Amino acid sequence: MSLKDIKHIILVLSGKGGVGKSSVTTQLALTLALRGHNVGVLDVDLTGPSIPRFFGIEKAKVTQAPGGWRPVAVHDSQVAQMSASGNELEDNDYQENLKKIGSLRCMSLGFLLASRNDAVVWRGPKKTAMVRQFLSDVHWGALDYLLIDTPPGTSDEHISLVETLIRDTLPSQLAGAVVVTTPQAISISDVRKELNFCKKTGVKILGVVENMAGFVCPHCAECTNIFSKGGGEIMAKEFQVKFLGSVPIDPAFVELIEEGTVPSYPSGTVLNGRDMSTTASGKVRPNEDRASLVEKYTRCSLRPVFEDMVHDLLQEINLQA
Repeated sequence: MSLKDIKHIILVLSGKGGVGKSSVTTQLALTLALRGHNVGVLDVDLTGPSIPRFFGIEKAKVTQAPGGWRPVAVHDSQVAQMSASGNELEDNDYQENLKKIGSLRCMSLGFLLASRNDAVVWRGPKKTAMVRQFLSDVHWGALDYLLIDTPPGTSDEHISLVETLIRDTLPSQLAGAVVVTTPQAISISDVRKELNFCKKTGVKILGVVENMAGFVCPHCAECTNIFSKGGGEIMAKEFQVKFLGSVPIDPAFVELIEEGTVPSYPSGTVLNGRDMSTTASGKVRPNEDRASLVEKYTRCSLRPVFEDMVHDLLQEINLQA
């Protein structure tokens, strides 16, 4: 059974579409890898698989293995020279600040389609069979964390996923769910249903993430709450679950994903108490534009936001151990 060597499995859920589950999953995975953990990402959004695009591996194909598939590698385990804040260091600081970056692998239906424009027109039973096959036939190997990116709602994929995990994994393996919302009331009302789904199925809620809470202006140092802010935190208090934090929209992160551009920010850009302006984060090193996604992400303003989230998330998981 392909899940037997995975320590912790985390579901990323939402009752609402378009709230940024895949973006949150991607950044949780990158942040966990930067902490030295070996990470896998399973995309079970069968009709809208976007994980391959987020990690820049759309053209990759899975390879067959005896009895199943091997996931696609985003990067292997490596040692990088990073400061405590995550930025690359000057040459004379390298020897004292070696840091392990964990491996990162992905599996998605997107790798099995001839074209990303192909529509997946499947009824419930075929979706259920595909989800179960992903859980049983992907050879992940030893992982510290497997993040499962899900479609919106509480449909066939979710029911099949939770039933299979509860049946085929140890209680200590299924860590729980991170639930994603945006601040608006219309989103909150739908995401409440996802929290109730978790309670009914016995899946622990690790915390709530409020995505798109603010906009990091690429031309000035302001972060403006264009969609309001605080709805996710109020909902978390209502359900007595942990609020993991708010994530603003960052155009530099979009450019990093779409174009591979190293994030840069004007002077005075501060998020979570950290100065993210390009002058503060250190000069751009030669050939940095050719660095891996995980290395470029250390320059992103959202990195400290997710660092705080992952810190709290791991505390929640360790409390269960």
